[in-house]
Amino acid sequence: MHPVVVYDTNILFSATGWRGTPYRCLELARQGKVEGVTCIEIFDELAEKLSTKLNFFLTQRRQRLDYLRGFLRLVTITNTLKVVDANPDDDKIIECAVVGSATHIVTGDHQHLSPIGNYQNIQIVTAAEFYAQFSR
Repeated sequence: MHPVVVYDTNILFSATGWRGTPYRCLELARQGKVEGVTCIEIFDELAEKLSTKLNFFLTQRRQRLDYLRGFLRLVTITNTLKVVDANPDDDKIIECAVVGSATHIVTGDHQHLSPIGNYQNIQIVTAAEFYAQFSR
């Protein structure tokens, strides 16, 4: 089975400029070893974090998003799925995974997403767990 993965915003953010496990997970998609899926809502949240936390200028944000568009499949979500009562912002991650027929969500959100563990046969895992499973 070819894994299809949605990377949570914090994974995409962590993969920007750092060469840790989130970066290595993203590289699996860039190399075509897994299929990466995302949506505009995740890109919008990433752009905001790049601006507020890393002081990226508009051109830098655009370059980063264009880079990701080069190997992540973009799906359209309706923002109607309601799963994460404690943090509704995370619903877009799960809805993106459902719409994109993902097998995995890779997240660093240990408070809201990780505890779910599995949603409609979509495994919710950490970057370390995902990389250990698919880096071979």
